[in-house]
Amino acid sequence: MDITKINNYTNFLKFKDEKPINSNNIIFSDFLYNALNKVNEAQIQSDEYKKSLALGELDNLHELSIASEKANISLQIAMSIRNKIVEAYKEIMRIQI
Repeated sequence: MDITKINNYTNFLKFKDEKPINSNNIIFSDFLYNALNKVNEAQIQSDEYKKSLALGELDNLHELSIASEKANISLQIAMSIRNKIVEAYKEIMRIQI
């Protein structure tokens, strides 16, 4: 099985209301806050499409499928990142001084 590098992943990490990132002002909490807001927006949009489908207002099922998958994938990524952060925290706490 051939594994290739994922290119242009930085475009995925750009957010609408994000401040320009300089090497001097990177704030990790702001980055996490923006990322979680983006995941939340995807979940809300997916729920709105589902509600529209239930009310008979949505004619195109492709929009629902795409919104649902975007929300699912973004939630999976957020959970993976959270798990890695928790593992890193536990590893740091195990370090003896």
